[in-house]
Amino acid sequence: MNVALNGQTEPIAIAPKHRLRTAIRSGEFIVTAEVMPPKGGDPSHMLEMAGHLKDWVHAVNVTDGSRAVLRMSALCCSVLLKQAGIEPICQMTGRDRNAIALQADLMGAHALGLTNILTLTGDPIKSGDHPKGKSVHELDSIRMLRLIRQLNSGIDFNEKNMSDGPLDIFPGAAVDPQSRSWSGLQSRFEKKVAAGAQFFQSQLISDFDKLEKFMDQIVGPCVGGASPGETRPILAGIFLLKSAKNAAFINRCVPGVDIPQHIIDRLEIADDPLREGMKIAAEQVQAARQLCQGVHMMAVRREDLIPEILEMAGVEPQTPQKKISLLSAAV
Repeated sequence: MNVALNGQTEPIAIAPKHRLRTAIRSGEFIVTAEVMPPKGGDPSHMLEMAGHLKDWVHAVNVTDGSRAVLRMSALCCSVLLKQAGIEPICQMTGRDRNAIALQADLMGAHALGLTNILTLTGDPIKSGDHPKGKSVHELDSIRMLRLIRQLNSGIDFNEKNMSDGPLDIFPGAAVDPQSRSWSGLQSRFEKKVAAGAQFFQSQLISDFDKLEKFMDQIVGPCVGGASPGETRPILAGIFLLKSAKNAAFINRCVPGVDIPQHIIDRLEIADDPLREGMKIAAEQVQAARQLCQGVHMMAVRREDLIPEILEMAGVEPQTPQKKISLLSAAV
């Protein structure tokens, strides 16, 4: 698109519509990352961090009350990312909304062009900063996926026709390949696939042997024979560990995560622990590329380092946005 600025015609980049959906359906290696909404009214830091990711990822997740800690609305933050030319994945939990509120937010998301929704049950209220708050949990993540499938067909939660048209939501789900309950992991994964999940983002991966087992024994039999247009990519969660102390905190406070001692030792003896953490994350991206169809990058409040980590791992920037001329179009 060309616009006139001070009498001069300048090209501007046009973001591809449904970038994530298109990449998944074409079988590309998918890269997503995560940003944290502000705790307050100023989104400038979040937008600055997301800006570093723009050319390197297919989409950027906005967390929805992660760890049950109060933050700005994920829906509002997703709108801000979209206005900045960054494709968002809006996380949405059933912890804080009943079926009416979930449907209302999904309709609003569709109207605003926020089609990527990651369905989550939500972390326990007692683990966060408002332990006396009340959970809702009318719908868990699997039932939310089923609800989205209904809304996409023009039917609401009460099996009534939606008079103003169906939605077009592209739903994803979370998965934990390191779950201690193998049968539970398999059951929930299969149910999420059946309920309509189009992509999966994993929790922090620290044991790549377990990820390989998950891909071979659960994902393979369930979706392994799908064509590129029907694939359900698994995006391995890669977390930037900033120090040995940070790794120990994760082990202590994040359920289901067990960062190996040899990694903690590497961070402990490193002259520059942050740089060592980046090297470890890059190695993990390389390992994930041999096992699954994507990575989901997490670097809390240091998202600006993610492009360098990806570059260290040999992952190239996503295709530059094309500049489209509208010389013949009305402005």
